[in-house]
Amino acid sequence: MKKLLFFTFLLFHQFFFGQDLFDSPLTSTIASVDNTEENLYINKRATAVTNEEFTSLVLKNRLEELNIKTPFNVPYNATVERFIRLYLKTKKEDFSNLMDKANYYFPIFEEALDKYNIPLEIKYLAVVESALKPSAKSRAGAKGLWQFMYHTGKEYGLNVTSYIDERTDPIKATEAACKYLKKLHDRFDDWDLALAAYNAGPGNVSKAIRRSGGKINYWNIRQYLPAETRSYVPAFYTTLYLFEFGEAHQIYPNNIKINYFDTDTLHIKERLTFAQIEKRIGINKELLTALNPQYKLGIIPLSKDTYHVLTLPQNLITKFISNHSILASEIKTQEKPTYITATINNSYVVIERDNLPKIARKFDISLAQLKKWNGLETDFLIEGQRLVISNKKSKAIQQHNSTAKVFTSTLEPQNPKSYTVKNGESLFLISKKFPNISIRQLRNWNNLWGVSYVKPGTVLKILTKSE
Repeated sequence: MKKLLFFTFLLFHQFFFGQDLFDSPLTSTIASVDNTEENLYINKRATAVTNEEFTSLVLKNRLEELNIKTPFNVPYNATVERFIRLYLKTKKEDFSNLMDKANYYFPIFEEALDKYNIPLEIKYLAVVESALKPSAKSRAGAKGLWQFMYHTGKEYGLNVTSYIDERTDPIKATEAACKYLKKLHDRFDDWDLALAAYNAGPGNVSKAIRRSGGKINYWNIRQYLPAETRSYVPAFYTTLYLFEFGEAHQIYPNNIKINYFDTDTLHIKERLTFAQIEKRIGINKELLTALNPQYKLGIIPLSKDTYHVLTLPQNLITKFISNHSILASEIKTQEKPTYITATINNSYVVIERDNLPKIARKFDISLAQLKKWNGLETDFLIEGQRLVISNKKSKAIQQHNSTAKVFTSTLEPQNPKSYTVKNGESLFLISKKFPNISIRQLRNWNNLWGVSYVKPGTVLKILTKSE
């Protein structure tokens, strides 16, 4: 799926377990745990200590237990044991923090995995990929909980614009990851190989199979895979083990304050900023950003054809709805440009040999006014360009337009004929075929201002009796 990521595997890297959104926003006090439940939780943690010595045989038995209850071929070997012991020695606290995040994200993953009939244990892959950090970005450019590269994300329906990056949207990115993982499993018919392909790409896995002489077991082709992929699958099984047997090693979530079921979503079509929402409903900005990481600039853009999703804590949904009309009306007033929009009544179309001073004299306005009304910085004009010549709908403009119509009607008979443009013909050549017909008239009659080339086969209207 992507090149080597900065933190895709090897969970013992310090950056992988750096502080992120769940270290502050989603552990805020807006959904605090009941004191009674908190005391029970603390007592449970204090008493759930196993005195069993953690030997290789104990680990082997536990991995066999996981193998029985999951569709994965959970291995016991020296590599997996080394990974597990290393994490237990150096990263127990980090796994406690990951369990906090999992309390929010795993229900999202499980719902999508169940929809696509994918083993629920795949949820642990997002831990390996991003440490459950939706804003995570690799040096190669992969982003989000499931670390999609730009083009792979687009292929699986994840939209990226200046306002939104759906690779960081937990729900949409999970849906895309399920589609991709299902495709990989359909290709290799093995979850270990599908995991390896998710990291290294299906091409590298197929190449490793060929180099191994046709073997199709991950552990038999592992030596032929890229270095990061050789650690990727062991990291997945280590994560699976530590989450499933965390209590046996005194690993517990540290700061559960909000979970997925404490939130709800709203459909938004108008443009809203996080600053507006924060002001009106009193939500912490960091929490709002954490719940809606897909909005790159803290702005929900205007949507005419569809809607955007806003996730909020349930206890703030009613407050948002009651303030919705106020929020919708608080459109930020932007400074408008000083030039005036051209209309049929306040503008003039530039003809051949026109220049700005000539046009200004013609309509009794100053050159400075003409430039200001049209936002012009130079004197350059082009035939067919429309210029504003008044800052209001004046009688002089109306009279000029009326005179132009009378003048045009005396030159243009009311019995139009049609002419089909042939290959190699231009407006100049066509005008020469009819007496007293100018290029300007052809443009006026056929609304061809600003068009430099007329396609062969175009039917032109000719307002003349002569041919």
